[in-house]
Amino acid sequence: MNTAKELTYETKINDTNVYVYGNIDNLTKEEIKAYIKEVEREKNSEVIELNLYADEESGYIGRSAKVKPIPFDRIRRITGYLVGTLDRFNDAKRSEEQDRVKHSLNSNMERL
Repeated sequence: MNTAKELTYETKINDTNVYVYGNIDNLTKEEIKAYIKEVEREKNSEVIELNLYADEESGYIGRSAKVKPIPFDRIRRITGYLVGTLDRFNDAKRSEEQDRVKHSLNSNMERL
């Protein structure tokens, strides 16, 4: 696989930076939008940066993308309930949550 590494051109479509490498400068704006839409569907997130590159031998167009991070809400299991916040708990459940033993990572342990 002989993938082109030289930047041919770059453009911006909506909020997405697009970088095209190799001999594929004849891509239309609609084709690039289709690549963006395909990645957004696959990753279920908005594309920030799209790299398109040509394989000179096969004519294949490869792609890689950076997507917007998906926000993560903390979910805890408290007495059999999966909750994100404690705002719907009564005083007894809130007290029970405060009395629980809290575990944390040691500073010597590797964080993932």
